[in-house]
Amino acid sequence: MTVYIDPPTWPGHGRLWSHLISDVSYAELHAFAARLGVPRRAFERDHYDLPAHRYDDAVAAGAVEVRSREVVRLLHASGLRRRKSRAQQGSS
Repeated sequence: MTVYIDPPTWPGHGRLWSHLISDVSYAELHAFAARLGVPRRAFERDHYDLPAHRYDDAVAAGAVEVRSREVVRLLHASGLRRRKSRAQQGSS
């Protein structure tokens, strides 16, 4: 059971964000996020968006630090990757 986090390098809404993922199941990911007090609304398709100020909290709780490319590779390898729908791609 492992949850992973990438560095907070993704800009949005005036801050930087990390991606929090599981390579096992969404249930594991949701449970980890709940223990951190991360609201369910922060879940997007296959990951949680975590603001930079919560990065150290996630690592202290056991999230393994990986590069952003590794997050994508782990999601694909686990079969948990969910791509944006065409409607979502057009609205970005």
